[in-house]
Amino acid sequence: MIDALIGTAAAYGCRVERDLPMAELTSFRIGGPADKVITLPDIQAAAAINGICVDQNIPHLWIGKGSNLLVSDAGFRGVVLKLATGGVPVRTDETHVTCFAGVGLPTLSRFAQSQGLSGLEFACGIPGSVGGAVLMNAGAYGGCMADVLESVTVLRGDRAVEIPAGELAMGYRHTTLMQTGEPVVAATFRLAVGDPAAMDARITELLAARREKQPLEYPSAGSFFKRPEGHFAGALIENCGLKGRRVGGAEVSQKHAGFVINVGGATCADVQELAWQVRTVVRRETGVLLQPEVRLIGEEWKTVEE
Repeated sequence: MIDALIGTAAAYGCRVERDLPMAELTSFRIGGPADKVITLPDIQAAAAINGICVDQNIPHLWIGKGSNLLVSDAGFRGVVLKLATGGVPVRTDETHVTCFAGVGLPTLSRFAQSQGLSGLEFACGIPGSVGGAVLMNAGAYGGCMADVLESVTVLRGDRAVEIPAGELAMGYRHTTLMQTGEPVVAATFRLAVGDPAAMDARITELLAARREKQPLEYPSAGSFFKRPEGHFAGALIENCGLKGRRVGGAEVSQKHAGFVINVGGATCADVQELAWQVRTVVRRETGVLLQPEVRLIGEEWKTVEE
């Protein structure tokens, strides 16, 4: 089965790597080796490889830029399917842009701005890919994917199927794709005609705010916890005196308590233990149970008593 998969990957021009540390594929810089990593250059390759994995029940994991993942220290026993990060967004008409799901959100945001199309300025500093952002309805600074997504192309076996955004039940950091597991391979966005100079100024403003307030100098997975209704996770954590708490190489950022950062040599076990401590203290002190926004691969989160 694996030989057939590798042969098909070669035929479609995919890059195949063996025993590659997942730490090299995630923004957290954490994670043990994956048996095989196949980098998929386009939708055709992605569909062919996905079809084989589904038909043959080969364990597989889809990733983009790995910006919202925490991978087990044991790695991943199976095939990691990684969307190539290249590709250029395309303006299809006066207000629509479409792109491959491996494209980075900053690239998409800047492309839209260069075309005089407004709506994606909020995404300028989000480090993930389009596919991952659509999957979880990523957002920042008052905007999110649900505001601008027109449709998404997913894989069902070896078929590419386009789904209107209205069928995804998009909510806060949620879409139905998180339940179905259908990988996103392309997306189309509905934007508004705007002033490129004004958009450039807004993007510059947002990027400066990120640099000032977030610990971008350290590996992390961005905001570690979802925003609880009526609260801000970072404020709850800071008010509980948890800024700077450390387990091994994992630390609650002293710059922004909503971030768990890798200050050097952090393991998945370090991050899990630190997250458990933070959730336990915040639950005890405030009554709020924080839910991780980061996706844990290969293990489960330690349970915090309700």
